[in-house]
Amino acid sequence: MTRNACNCRGFVVVVVSVVVLWVAVLLHHLENSDQGYLPRMTQDLQTLKENYKAKNKTCFILGASGETGKVLLKELLQSQLFSRITLIGRRKLTFEDEAYTNVVQEVVDFEKLDDFASAFEGHDVGFCCLGTTKAKAGEEGFIRVDHDYVLKSAELAKAGGCSHFNLESSKGAEKTSNFLYLKVKGQVEADIEALDFVRYSIFRPAMLLVDRKESRPTEWMARKFLSPLSHLFPTAITIPINFVARAMINNAVIDVDNKVEILENKAIYNLGQLWENETK
Repeated sequence: MTRNACNCRGFVVVVVSVVVLWVAVLLHHLENSDQGYLPRMTQDLQTLKENYKAKNKTCFILGASGETGKVLLKELLQSQLFSRITLIGRRKLTFEDEAYTNVVQEVVDFEKLDDFASAFEGHDVGFCCLGTTKAKAGEEGFIRVDHDYVLKSAELAKAGGCSHFNLESSKGAEKTSNFLYLKVKGQVEADIEALDFVRYSIFRPAMLLVDRKESRPTEWMARKFLSPLSHLFPTAITIPINFVARAMINNAVIDVDNKVEILENKAIYNLGQLWENETK
């Protein structure tokens, strides 16, 4: 091996080492900087759930056909916290499991939601997991779904008696962002806050670790790369999708003083982990 080749190889090793070190430092920073809001429990989780169940509350889910919505529905049925669960969507979903037999389904036209106001009436709690992507729906379609449909649904839910609205948003959501996705997410967060719900919970998860049925090559590659890192830095840039659903449920049964609460990725992870600890 020539001296030039050795020098070149040594240079590559140094560059790779610097990059790896830089990534590790960045992930460590993200892991420890994302504290966020975390509700404080005055009782153990099981007691809180039993007390909540006794209140005979009802809920609806927007986006139950999506990845988070599907997991949320499954976990809600398992928990039996609500006396009635209603799915509000553009089409009726089919289920084979008997556990889904008593789930109510309301089919609506999101372009004419005012005509379907009755679908949003009579629910104490709303879970919104509705959303699409710019790649799938185009820029206008993305804004229409992730902002207009979501906001109008929240307005109808408030008018229909919903007191606690839960919104699945995104890590980094900010209405002044230069990135369309984060800007739209931040804007709808703010617009729903203005509706003045009795309680408004915003969940900002990082990249969801989930095997989607639909094809998203870029996201698939990112998950394959990031999954191993998630074991070392579990809340820096990823989160298991079931933790998001479980955090939404756990958070609902906890009494809080905050009228508006923003749960960042680490808070979501910690709340979701409570479920794991409870079942051990």
